[in-house]
Amino acid sequence: MNTRLARRLLRIRPSATVSITARALELREQGREIISLSAGESDFETPEHVKEEAIAAIGRGETRYTPLTGSGALKEAIVGKFERDNGLDYRPEQIIVSSGAKQSCYNACQALLDPGDEVIIPAPYWVSFPDMVRLANAEPVIVSTRPERGFLMSPEQLSAAITERTRLLILNSPCNPTGAVYVRDAWIELGEVLRKHPRIVVVSDEIYEHICWHDEPFMSFAAACPNLHDRTLTINGVSKGYAMSGWRIGYAAGPEPIIRAMATIQSQSTTNACAVSQAAACVALSGDQGFLGEMRVAFRERHVFVVERLNRIEGIECLPGQGAFYLFPNVEALMSAMDVESDVALCARLLDESCIAVVPGRGFGAPGHLRISFAAGLETLGAALDRIEAFAAS
Repeated sequence: MNTRLARRLLRIRPSATVSITARALELREQGREIISLSAGESDFETPEHVKEEAIAAIGRGETRYTPLTGSGALKEAIVGKFERDNGLDYRPEQIIVSSGAKQSCYNACQALLDPGDEVIIPAPYWVSFPDMVRLANAEPVIVSTRPERGFLMSPEQLSAAITERTRLLILNSPCNPTGAVYVRDAWIELGEVLRKHPRIVVVSDEIYEHICWHDEPFMSFAAACPNLHDRTLTINGVSKGYAMSGWRIGYAAGPEPIIRAMATIQSQSTTNACAVSQAAACVALSGDQGFLGEMRVAFRERHVFVVERLNRIEGIECLPGQGAFYLFPNVEALMSAMDVESDVALCARLLDESCIAVVPGRGFGAPGHLRISFAAGLETLGAALDRIEAFAAS
Protein backbone atom coordinates (compact mmCIF):
# COMPACT_ATOMS: atom_id res chain seq x y z
CA MET A 1 0.00 0.00 0.00
CA ASN A 2 1.36 3.43 -0.96
CA THR A 3 -0.28 5.86 1.45
CA ARG A 4 0.79 9.49 1.37
CA LEU A 5 1.26 10.93 4.84
CA ALA A 6 1.12 14.57 5.89
CA ARG A 7 4.33 16.41 5.05
CA ARG A 8 4.44 18.10 8.43
CA LEU A 9 5.30 14.73 9.95
CA LEU A 10 8.66 15.00 8.19
CA ARG A 11 9.45 17.90 10.54
CA ILE A 12 9.10 15.71 13.62
CA ARG A 13 12.40 14.20 14.68
CA PRO A 14 12.48 10.53 15.67
CA SER A 15 12.50 10.14 19.42
CA ALA A 16 15.91 9.38 20.87
CA THR A 17 14.18 7.21 23.45
CA VAL A 18 12.17 4.93 21.16
CA SER A 19 14.91 2.36 20.64
CA ILE A 20 15.75 2.33 24.36
CA THR A 21 12.09 1.79 25.29
CA ALA A 22 11.62 -0.96 22.73
CA ARG A 23 14.80 -2.71 23.85
CA ALA A 24 13.76 -2.51 27.53
CA LEU A 25 10.44 -4.19 26.71
CA GLU A 26 12.25 -6.87 24.73
CA LEU A 27 14.61 -7.62 27.63
CA ARG A 28 11.71 -7.79 30.10
CA GLU A 29 10.00 -10.32 27.86
CA GLN A 30 13.20 -12.36 28.04
CA GLY A 31 12.87 -12.41 31.82
CA ARG A 32 15.60 -9.91 32.65
CA GLU A 33 15.10 -7.64 35.64
CA ILE A 34 15.03 -4.10 34.25
CA ILE A 35 15.21 -1.12 36.60
CA SER A 36 13.75 1.92 34.90
CA LEU A 37 14.91 5.38 35.89
CA SER A 38 13.18 6.90 32.88
CA ALA A 39 9.71 7.40 34.34
CA GLY A 40 8.12 10.82 34.04
CA GLU A 41 5.56 10.16 36.74
CA SER A 42 5.55 10.00 40.51
CA ASP A 43 5.60 6.63 42.24
CA PHE A 44 3.31 7.99 44.97
CA GLU A 45 -0.32 6.92 45.11
CA THR A 46 -3.07 9.42 44.36
CA PRO A 47 -4.30 10.70 47.78
CA GLU A 48 -7.14 8.62 49.19
CA HIS A 49 -9.60 11.49 49.52
CA VAL A 50 -9.13 12.24 45.84
CA LYS A 51 -9.79 8.63 44.82
CA GLU A 52 -12.84 8.53 47.08
CA GLU A 53 -14.26 11.63 45.40
CA ALA A 54 -13.90 10.00 41.98
CA ILE A 55 -15.87 6.98 43.20
CA ALA A 56 -18.50 9.27 44.70
CA ALA A 57 -18.75 11.22 41.44
CA ILE A 58 -19.47 8.02 39.56
CA GLY A 59 -22.14 7.19 42.15
CA ARG A 60 -23.71 10.60 41.60
CA GLY A 61 -23.83 9.97 37.87
CA GLU A 62 -21.26 12.63 36.96
CA THR A 63 -20.20 10.66 33.91
CA ARG A 64 -21.49 12.83 31.08
CA TYR A 65 -20.05 15.70 29.09
CA THR A 66 -19.00 18.78 30.99
CA PRO A 67 -18.63 22.24 29.44
CA LEU A 68 -15.85 22.27 26.87
CA THR A 69 -13.46 24.35 28.97
CA GLY A 70 -14.09 22.46 32.21
CA SER A 71 -16.74 22.11 34.87
CA GLY A 72 -17.72 25.22 36.79
CA ALA A 73 -16.64 23.60 40.08
CA LEU A 74 -13.17 22.72 38.81
CA LYS A 75 -12.60 26.12 37.25
CA GLU A 76 -13.55 27.78 40.53
CA ALA A 77 -11.09 25.45 42.31
CA ILE A 78 -8.37 26.46 39.85
CA VAL A 79 -9.15 30.15 40.38
CA GLY A 80 -8.85 29.54 44.12
CA LYS A 81 -5.58 27.63 43.72
CA PHE A 82 -3.98 30.48 41.75
CA GLU A 83 -5.08 33.01 44.36
CA ARG A 84 -3.95 30.86 47.31
CA ASP A 85 -0.66 29.53 45.97
CA ASN A 86 0.49 32.18 43.52
CA GLY A 87 -1.25 35.43 44.35
CA LEU A 88 -2.73 35.52 40.84
CA ASP A 89 -6.20 36.79 40.02
CA TYR A 90 -8.11 35.01 37.25
CA ARG A 91 -11.76 34.70 36.30
CA PRO A 92 -13.31 31.37 35.27
CA GLU A 93 -13.51 32.72 31.71
CA GLN A 94 -9.70 32.89 31.72
CA ILE A 95 -9.34 29.16 32.50
CA ILE A 96 -9.39 26.10 30.25
CA VAL A 97 -9.18 22.50 31.48
CA SER A 98 -7.57 20.00 29.11
CA SER A 99 -6.62 16.33 29.00
CA GLY A 100 -3.27 16.95 30.66
CA ALA A 101 -0.92 19.95 30.73
CA LYS A 102 0.62 18.54 27.55
CA GLN A 103 -2.61 19.19 25.67
CA SER A 104 -2.71 22.70 27.08
CA CYS A 105 0.78 23.35 25.67
CA TYR A 106 -0.20 21.86 22.31
CA ASN A 107 -3.42 23.86 22.12
CA ALA A 108 -1.48 27.05 22.87
CA CYS A 109 0.91 26.42 19.98
CA GLN A 110 -1.93 25.65 17.58
CA ALA A 111 -3.87 28.74 18.68
CA LEU A 112 -0.99 31.23 18.54
CA LEU A 113 1.46 30.18 15.82
CA ASP A 114 1.52 30.72 12.07
CA PRO A 115 4.04 29.44 9.51
CA GLY A 116 7.30 31.34 9.86
CA ASP A 117 6.75 32.32 13.50
CA GLU A 118 9.60 31.62 15.89
CA VAL A 119 9.42 30.21 19.41
CA ILE A 120 12.28 30.59 21.87
CA ILE A 121 12.91 27.47 23.94
CA PRO A 122 15.74 27.24 26.50
CA ALA A 123 17.67 23.96 26.41
CA PRO A 124 17.76 21.49 28.04
CA TYR A 125 14.03 21.38 27.35
CA TRP A 126 11.16 18.96 27.75
CA VAL A 127 11.29 16.75 24.65
CA SER A 128 7.85 17.70 23.32
CA PHE A 129 8.23 21.49 23.18
CA PRO A 130 10.13 21.78 19.85
CA ASP A 131 7.95 19.27 18.05
CA MET A 132 4.75 20.95 19.23
CA VAL A 133 6.11 24.10 17.61
CA ARG A 134 6.98 22.25 14.40
CA LEU A 135 3.49 20.70 14.23
CA ALA A 136 2.16 24.27 14.17
CA ASN A 137 4.46 24.94 11.18
CA ALA A 138 6.54 27.36 13.24
CA GLU A 139 10.24 27.27 14.04
CA PRO A 140 11.80 26.46 17.43
CA VAL A 141 14.76 28.68 18.33
CA ILE A 142 16.87 26.79 20.85
CA VAL A 143 18.87 28.74 23.44
CA SER A 144 21.47 26.49 25.08
CA THR A 145 21.89 27.22 28.78
CA ARG A 146 25.07 26.45 30.69
CA PRO A 147 25.60 24.33 33.81
CA GLU A 148 27.69 27.09 35.39
CA ARG A 149 24.53 29.23 35.39
CA GLY A 150 22.48 26.40 36.80
CA PHE A 151 20.92 25.72 33.39
CA LEU A 152 19.07 29.06 33.54
CA MET A 153 18.67 31.29 30.50
CA SER A 154 20.24 34.72 30.95
CA PRO A 155 18.59 38.00 29.91
CA GLU A 156 21.41 38.49 27.40
CA GLN A 157 20.70 35.12 25.79
CA LEU A 158 16.99 35.90 25.58
CA SER A 159 17.62 39.31 24.03
CA ALA A 160 20.00 37.85 21.43
CA ALA A 161 17.47 35.19 20.40
CA ILE A 162 14.59 37.59 19.74
CA THR A 163 13.86 38.53 16.13
CA GLU A 164 10.98 40.27 14.39
CA ARG A 165 9.43 36.81 13.90
CA THR A 166 9.49 35.79 17.58
CA ARG A 167 5.97 34.99 18.73
CA LEU A 168 6.33 32.80 21.82
CA LEU A 169 8.74 32.13 24.66
CA ILE A 170 8.26 28.76 26.37
CA LEU A 171 9.52 28.53 29.95
CA ASN A 172 9.51 25.57 32.34
CA SER A 173 10.25 25.90 36.06
CA PRO A 174 11.00 23.62 37.87
CA CYS A 175 12.56 22.25 34.74
CA ASN A 176 12.28 18.83 33.18
CA PRO A 177 15.03 17.52 32.80
CA THR A 178 17.48 19.59 34.90
CA GLY A 179 15.49 20.49 38.02
CA ALA A 180 16.49 24.14 37.52
CA VAL A 181 14.23 26.72 39.17
CA TYR A 182 13.81 30.40 38.27
CA VAL A 183 13.37 32.63 41.33
CA ARG A 184 11.69 36.04 41.43
CA ASP A 185 14.77 38.09 40.49
CA ALA A 186 15.57 35.79 37.55
CA TRP A 187 12.01 36.15 36.25
CA ILE A 188 12.14 39.93 36.62
CA GLU A 189 15.36 40.11 34.59
CA LEU A 190 13.77 38.14 31.74
CA GLY A 191 10.63 40.23 32.07
CA GLU A 192 12.59 43.44 31.55
CA VAL A 193 13.75 42.11 28.18
CA LEU A 194 10.23 41.04 27.20
CA ARG A 195 8.72 44.43 28.04
CA LYS A 196 10.47 45.82 24.95
CA HIS A 197 8.75 43.24 22.71
CA PRO A 198 4.98 43.43 23.25
CA ARG A 199 4.17 40.93 20.47
CA ILE A 200 5.77 38.03 22.40
CA VAL A 201 3.49 35.78 24.46
CA VAL A 202 4.99 33.83 27.38
CA VAL A 203 3.96 30.21 27.95
CA SER A 204 5.01 29.27 31.48
CA ASP A 205 4.83 25.52 32.17
CA GLU A 206 4.68 25.17 35.97
CA ILE A 207 3.56 21.54 36.23
CA TYR A 208 6.29 20.72 38.80
CA GLU A 209 5.39 23.66 41.04
CA HIS A 210 4.78 21.55 44.15
CA ILE A 211 7.97 19.51 43.75
CA CYS A 212 10.36 22.32 44.59
CA TRP A 213 12.85 22.76 47.44
CA HIS A 214 14.67 25.94 46.47
CA ASP A 215 15.62 28.22 49.35
CA GLU A 216 13.19 30.77 47.93
CA PRO A 217 9.49 29.90 47.64
CA PHE A 218 8.24 28.83 44.23
CA MET A 219 7.42 31.85 42.08
CA SER A 220 5.07 31.88 39.11
CA PHE A 221 6.29 33.95 36.17
CA ALA A 222 3.04 35.94 36.00
CA ALA A 223 3.30 36.78 39.71
CA ALA A 224 6.91 37.98 39.40
CA CYS A 225 6.13 40.04 36.27
CA PRO A 226 2.64 41.49 36.79
CA ASN A 227 3.22 43.96 33.94
CA LEU A 228 3.30 40.93 31.60
CA HIS A 229 0.24 39.26 33.11
CA ASP A 230 -1.90 40.14 30.09
CA ARG A 231 0.37 38.22 27.71
CA THR A 232 1.32 35.27 29.90
CA LEU A 233 -0.27 31.84 29.66
CA THR A 234 0.32 29.82 32.84
CA ILE A 235 0.04 26.06 32.43
CA ASN A 236 -0.26 23.58 35.28
CA GLY A 237 -2.08 20.40 36.24
CA VAL A 238 -2.49 17.67 38.81
CA SER A 239 -0.32 14.97 37.21
CA LYS A 240 2.93 15.61 39.08
CA GLY A 241 2.13 17.31 42.38
CA TYR A 242 -0.92 15.20 43.19
CA ALA A 243 0.35 11.91 41.68
CA MET A 244 -2.49 11.90 39.16
CA SER A 245 -0.67 11.37 35.87
CA GLY A 246 -3.19 8.84 34.56
CA TRP A 247 -6.19 11.02 35.40
CA ARG A 248 -5.19 13.43 32.57
CA ILE A 249 -6.15 16.82 33.93
CA GLY A 250 -4.17 19.91 33.02
CA TYR A 251 -5.22 23.52 32.84
CA ALA A 252 -4.16 26.89 31.49
CA ALA A 253 -4.90 30.42 32.67
CA GLY A 254 -4.35 33.55 30.68
CA PRO A 255 -5.84 36.29 28.52
CA GLU A 256 -9.41 35.51 27.57
CA PRO A 257 -8.86 35.77 23.77
CA ILE A 258 -6.10 33.14 23.98
CA ILE A 259 -8.24 30.86 26.13
CA ARG A 260 -11.12 31.17 23.64
CA ALA A 261 -8.76 30.30 20.79
CA MET A 262 -7.47 27.27 22.68
CA ALA A 263 -11.07 26.22 23.31
CA THR A 264 -11.70 26.36 19.57
CA ILE A 265 -8.78 24.00 18.98
CA GLN A 266 -9.91 21.69 21.77
CA SER A 267 -13.49 21.64 20.48
CA GLN A 268 -12.25 19.82 17.38
CA SER A 269 -10.06 17.30 19.22
CA THR A 270 -10.99 16.00 22.67
CA THR A 271 -13.76 18.43 23.69
CA ASN A 272 -13.94 18.28 27.51
CA ALA A 273 -11.54 16.39 29.76
CA CYS A 274 -12.79 13.29 31.61
CA ALA A 275 -15.71 14.26 33.85
CA VAL A 276 -14.81 11.88 36.69
CA SER A 277 -11.19 13.07 36.65
CA GLN A 278 -12.40 16.67 36.82
CA ALA A 279 -14.38 15.90 39.97
CA ALA A 280 -11.31 14.30 41.54
CA ALA A 281 -9.05 17.20 40.50
CA CYS A 282 -11.48 19.65 42.10
CA VAL A 283 -10.98 17.96 45.48
CA ALA A 284 -7.22 17.66 44.94
CA LEU A 285 -6.88 21.41 44.39
CA SER A 286 -9.31 22.60 47.04
CA GLY A 287 -8.98 19.90 49.73
CA ASP A 288 -6.29 18.95 52.24
CA GLN A 289 -2.87 19.93 50.86
CA GLY A 290 -0.80 18.11 53.49
CA PHE A 291 0.16 15.41 50.99
CA LEU A 292 2.25 17.93 49.05
CA GLY A 293 4.66 18.62 51.89
CA GLU A 294 5.20 14.92 52.63
CA MET A 295 5.92 14.19 48.98
CA ARG A 296 8.31 17.15 48.67
CA VAL A 297 10.34 15.94 51.66
CA ALA A 298 10.62 12.45 50.16
CA PHE A 299 11.72 13.71 46.76
CA ARG A 300 14.32 16.01 48.29
CA GLU A 301 15.75 13.09 50.28
CA ARG A 302 15.97 10.97 47.12
CA HIS A 303 17.54 13.88 45.25
CA VAL A 304 20.34 14.26 47.80
CA PHE A 305 20.96 10.51 47.79
CA VAL A 306 21.19 10.20 44.00
CA VAL A 307 23.36 13.31 43.51
CA GLU A 308 25.86 12.06 46.08
CA ARG A 309 26.00 8.57 44.57
CA LEU A 310 26.32 9.78 40.97
CA ASN A 311 29.17 12.13 41.81
CA ARG A 312 31.11 9.21 43.31
CA ILE A 313 31.17 7.49 39.92
CA GLU A 314 34.19 8.26 37.78
CA GLY A 315 33.21 9.86 34.48
CA ILE A 316 29.89 11.27 35.76
CA GLU A 317 29.36 14.85 36.92
CA CYS A 318 25.95 15.72 38.35
CA LEU A 319 24.75 19.17 39.37
CA PRO A 320 22.04 19.26 42.04
CA GLY A 321 18.59 20.42 41.04
CA GLN A 322 16.06 22.51 42.92
CA GLY A 323 12.87 20.76 41.90
CA ALA A 324 11.04 18.17 39.77
CA PHE A 325 12.18 14.53 40.13
CA TYR A 326 14.98 14.34 37.59
CA LEU A 327 18.73 14.80 37.49
CA PHE A 328 20.70 15.54 34.35
CA PRO A 329 24.30 14.35 34.82
CA ASN A 330 27.04 15.01 32.29
CA VAL A 331 28.53 11.70 31.07
CA GLU A 332 30.91 12.94 28.38
CA ALA A 333 33.95 11.73 30.32
CA LEU A 334 32.38 8.29 30.74
CA MET A 335 31.53 8.16 27.04
CA SER A 336 35.13 8.99 26.17
CA ALA A 337 36.55 6.42 28.58
CA MET A 338 34.28 3.71 27.17
CA ASP A 339 34.78 4.83 23.54
CA VAL A 340 31.04 5.35 23.06
CA GLU A 341 30.07 7.70 20.26
CA SER A 342 26.84 9.14 21.73
CA ASP A 343 24.65 9.31 24.81
CA VAL A 344 22.08 7.22 22.92
CA ALA A 345 24.67 4.46 22.45
CA LEU A 346 25.69 4.75 26.11
CA CYS A 347 22.07 4.28 27.20
CA ALA A 348 21.80 1.24 24.94
CA ARG A 349 24.88 -0.34 26.50
CA LEU A 350 23.73 0.48 30.02
CA LEU A 351 20.44 -1.25 29.27
CA ASP A 352 21.93 -4.30 27.57
CA GLU A 353 24.78 -4.84 30.02
CA SER A 354 23.30 -3.65 33.33
CA CYS A 355 19.53 -3.66 32.76
CA ILE A 356 19.14 0.03 33.64
CA ALA A 357 16.84 2.20 31.53
CA VAL A 358 17.64 5.92 31.43
CA VAL A 359 16.93 8.60 28.82
CA PRO A 360 19.65 10.09 26.58
CA GLY A 361 20.18 13.82 26.82
CA ARG A 362 20.04 14.29 23.06
CA GLY A 363 16.25 14.22 23.19
CA PHE A 364 16.33 17.19 25.58
CA GLY A 365 18.65 19.26 23.42
CA ALA A 366 21.80 18.47 25.39
CA PRO A 367 23.89 15.57 24.03
CA GLY A 368 26.40 14.07 26.43
CA HIS A 369 23.94 13.92 29.31
CA LEU A 370 21.45 11.45 30.75
CA ARG A 371 18.10 12.16 32.33
CA ILE A 372 17.69 10.08 35.47
CA SER A 373 14.36 10.00 37.28
CA PHE A 374 14.34 9.54 41.04
CA ALA A 375 10.61 8.85 41.13
CA ALA A 376 11.33 5.51 42.79
CA GLY A 377 11.98 4.36 46.34
CA LEU A 378 15.43 4.63 47.92
CA GLU A 379 15.93 0.87 47.82
CA THR A 380 15.28 0.74 44.08
CA LEU A 381 17.45 3.80 43.51
CA GLY A 382 20.28 2.25 45.51
CA ALA A 383 20.14 -0.96 43.49
CA ALA A 384 20.10 0.99 40.22
CA LEU A 385 23.08 3.13 41.23
CA ASP A 386 25.02 0.03 42.26
CA ARG A 387 24.56 -1.27 38.73
CA ILE A 388 25.54 2.06 37.14
CA GLU A 389 28.67 2.22 39.31
CA ALA A 390 29.66 -1.32 38.36
CA PHE A 391 28.98 -0.53 34.70
CA ALA A 392 31.25 2.53 34.81
CA ALA A 393 33.97 0.67 36.67
CA SER A 394 33.99 -2.06 34.04
